[in-house]
Amino acid sequence: MVTAEMVKELRERTGAGMMDCKKALVATDGDIEKAVDELRTKGLASAAKKAGRIASEGVVTSYIHGGGRIGVLVEINCETDFVGKTAEFKQLAYDIAMQIAASNPDYVSREDVPEAVVIHEKEVLKAQALEEGKPEKVIDKMVEGRLDKFYKERCLLEQQFIKDPDKTVQQLIHEHVAKIGENINVRRFARYELGQGIEKEQGDFAAEVMAQIKG
Repeated sequence: MVTAEMVKELRERTGAGMMDCKKALVATDGDIEKAVDELRTKGLASAAKKAGRIASEGVVTSYIHGGGRIGVLVEINCETDFVGKTAEFKQLAYDIAMQIAASNPDYVSREDVPEAVVIHEKEVLKAQALEEGKPEKVIDKMVEGRLDKFYKERCLLEQQFIKDPDKTVQQLIHEHVAKIGENINVRRFARYELGQGIEKEQGDFAAEVMAQIKG
């Protein structure tokens, strides 16, 4: 059984993300040493070590969908201008822009969610749990679990990657860090939808984007 303490130890030893550590431990039946090797093999441990390095180069990429119905601008940073001009880096930026168009996140990461939003969300989730008649002793754990789901839906880096739902956007970036050898960050993005804020019949634009990818 993989415990929180095991995940914490692996994170401290490798610097890899929590979900990456948990998956590595599950894959190695809880063997810490094998899990370290698993993360190193995938390049995730080295990716985490590069995370503190300054990334000020890169690209601002756009993605336009549906004949101009949805538009996205996203800034993706790397460490050198050379990497920023490579086809692989530009493709990553384009894929992330497409992700934003389809999944409509509100924030880059959970660290970007304002404290006031988190507090409000916790209050709503607690009220829902009470309304459902859940016992007081399990409500806090339920709220944390549902809040985690909120982050996965609203934060870009925690969303399932639309081209490969078996990985998150953060894992996608880590894979490219391991290949390229430079730190990569999503700095900011803006998503525009035609008629946004105007009361009208809504189309399923996310489904349209996915259909375009599969097509």
